[in-house]
Amino acid sequence: MWGSGELISKLAVLLLLASCLKLSLAQQRGKWVPLLNNSGVSAMHTILTHTNKVIIFDQTTAGPSEIMRTDPPCNENPESEAEDCTAHSVEYDIATDSVRPLHILTDTWCSSGSFDSDGLLVQTGGWSTGEKVIRNFKPCDDSICDWVETSTTLARKRWYSSDQILPDGRIIIVGGRATFSYEFVPKQPGESVFRLPFLADTNTVGEQNNLYPFTHLSSDGNLFIFANKDSILLDYNKNNVVRTFPTMPGGGARNYPSTGSSVMLPLDPANDFQTVEILVCGGAPDGAFKQADQDEIFVDALKSCGRIVITSENPEWRMEDMPGPRVMGDMLILPTGEILIINGAKEGTAGFQSARKPALSPLLYRPEEDLGNRFTVLAASKIPRMYHSTANVLPDGRVFVGGSNSNGRYRFSGVFFPTELRLEAYIPYYLDSSFNSMRPNITLLSTREIKYGTQFTLVFSVATLQNIEFNAYAPPFTTHSWSMNQRFLWLDAASKVADQATDGSYSVKVTAPPSAVAAPSGYYLFRVVNGGIPSSAEWIRFIQ
Repeated sequence: MWGSGELISKLAVLLLLASCLKLSLAQQRGKWVPLLNNSGVSAMHTILTHTNKVIIFDQTTAGPSEIMRTDPPCNENPESEAEDCTAHSVEYDIATDSVRPLHILTDTWCSSGSFDSDGLLVQTGGWSTGEKVIRNFKPCDDSICDWVETSTTLARKRWYSSDQILPDGRIIIVGGRATFSYEFVPKQPGESVFRLPFLADTNTVGEQNNLYPFTHLSSDGNLFIFANKDSILLDYNKNNVVRTFPTMPGGGARNYPSTGSSVMLPLDPANDFQTVEILVCGGAPDGAFKQADQDEIFVDALKSCGRIVITSENPEWRMEDMPGPRVMGDMLILPTGEILIINGAKEGTAGFQSARKPALSPLLYRPEEDLGNRFTVLAASKIPRMYHSTANVLPDGRVFVGGSNSNGRYRFSGVFFPTELRLEAYIPYYLDSSFNSMRPNITLLSTREIKYGTQFTLVFSVATLQNIEFNAYAPPFTTHSWSMNQRFLWLDAASKVADQATDGSYSVKVTAPPSAVAAPSGYYLFRVVNGGIPSSAEWIRFIQ
């Protein structure tokens, strides 16, 4: 027998399914809309800031971009290939669909990034002039902020490494090409680097396949690290591997250049945010990079996905297949808690000119559905998004999509996949106008600076009230099909939803996560979900 709460939840799901059935097939699959025909810069790296701007940048050694710098003089550093008087970073304004050129000096090719607890973008490493550099970008509303290259440097070269914010507010930087270690930003006095033999053990000779390792902060404060096809749980404070997980079945590799992707599935207050389940999808067979790079043979990518509950007593991978093969697919958690797999190719691997057959149709993955019923093929884009493509969830629920430069430099003709400067948005099914009566609108938050474990009051309006849920989402730094620091939490209501009879709105108290282990301090997108239909988001910040 269902409890009353579970019964309400089940009925809400049935109502949502009934509503979806009223949509045409095209509406269910979503649609694509153009944003900009020329962003000026290829979107190799992207991140959404709490000022509702998207920071976009590529490698500074890619040659002249299509947007001029506005901060003369040029050639500030004559020894740097980066100084060509064009911008290699822009700020995209969501509200105006416009870009503003930014100035970034050292080479950010295949670098990494994370927000700190104050919303400062801390961006690390890269190639050549950028390999040990720490850069900062402080988001602003007045369009005068720009990149600052700090005098503090990394202890090791970090090219294709991964960054993760930690409960104490520091950022851990893991791995990199021929760099089998990790370090922190900022460092404690006397601190340097920490060896991590796991990264050497997962390094495939001639291919690596352990670059941009997948890192997820677990519910015990330790760090889950996945590289190639293996994974560990690291106590980074003691430099001790506390758990080794089974090898992921299905053959092949999952990290760059055999680039799959990974998310941590939404955390649930029903188990006090303690159960942590990881999803890994796509990749390429062993040897695929060599075949593509040396012989121009492009083998089918992997179509398998694996899920593992890393907090279980006996964790095991549970495997399933996507509708087709995919390499270089970006994985994003949508406002509904569903997973979007977007961009990429069906053959080959990551790397310049190393893939064929673009995967134009995104996939929707519903984690709570039965095995075999989880995937839906969505509406196809007309733009191939291959190597150096990105995607980010926007506050209004659209998915921002950009990038693709499979050629090393800016080339617009005479190649299989020209450098791509167009920006577009994928519009998921839940934004269809047929759901407008179910779509909540947040009208008041009692506070936007929310301490752990406290309650805050929310007022929202909606025409048709159904099953109400709340969530918080940490927007990721996205590059090379890896969305670092992406985190999604369902939040508990601390009171019943109360009808505000005077204006037809509703109020409710919501409980913040219990600690910085559950949700590291920083900015999150907060949403109300009514019968499966999400509101636009409001920015909140979890603090100690």
